Amino acid sequence: MQTLRISLVQGATRWHDAPANRAYYGELVRRVVGQTDLVVLPETFMSGFSNDTRASAETMEGEGVAWMRALASEVDAVVCGSLAIREDDTVYNRLIWARPDGSYEQYDKRHLFRMAGEHTRYGGGSERLVVELKGWRILPQVCYDLRFPVWLRNGRRAEATGGMDYDLALFVANWPAPRRQPWRTLLRARAIENLSYVVGLNRVGVDGNELPYAGDSAVIDPVGEALVELGSQEQVVTVTVDPAPLLAHRERFPAWMDADRFTLDVG
Repeated sequence: MQTLRISLVQGATRWHDAPANRAYYGELVRRVVGQTDLVVLPETFMSGFSNDTRASAETMEGEGVAWMRALASEVDAVVCGSLAIREDDTVYNRLIWARPDGSYEQYDKRHLFRMAGEHTRYGGGSERLVVELKGWRILPQVCYDLRFPVWLRNGRRAEATGGMDYDLALFVANWPAPRRQPWRTLLRARAIENLSYVVGLNRVGVDGNELPYAGDSAVIDPVGEALVELGSQEQVVTVTVDPAPLLAHRERFPAWMDADRFTLDVG
């Protein structure tokens, strides 16, 4: 595991305007060319969090995924964020993990926000994704997933460098300002209970439904301390995370040894 440079791109997504969002976020991301390994964009950054899926959804062959892959190549870093993606008759809130070499991975949001009707318009995922970058095992997730600790539970993986299933959990979000305290609290809880770093990237501004967003994007260390916590303004901040404190903490505080055994039914 090497040190890992993570760029938080906390922006004000334009409502249902993919070309404008590509131009806007492209400009923000290009500020960190040569300075980062991983660029994190918000949830549904091409459209804003909208249930008007027929209007905003693209296919995997559409401009959104192609743009992410091209941008990753241009800045020579992984670029991740979620898009509304249509497959046949189903739309998914899909996180794309685009690498500089053109390859990519995908994760479909598992937990759909029923209070906004997301569960009636989107299909939910059923598999976790763990990706590797500079020796780190990273678990990408989307927004409401943050509230579900069973789904996010870290476990022992002796053959991994860090000794566990993942070393860093990453959440891209459109988390409204009225619920900012749960966002800030849960990021810390997930880091502490899973003996991992946590990255949370939220948007700012006001969306087309008149919902305000307070940002509060953060990088949290394994004992729940914020390495950085952004405010409510547009910002692009790069943080370097070091594996040494993580590995030392797991060595002296191996709480995973006392974790309860269970199986997860994702049917």
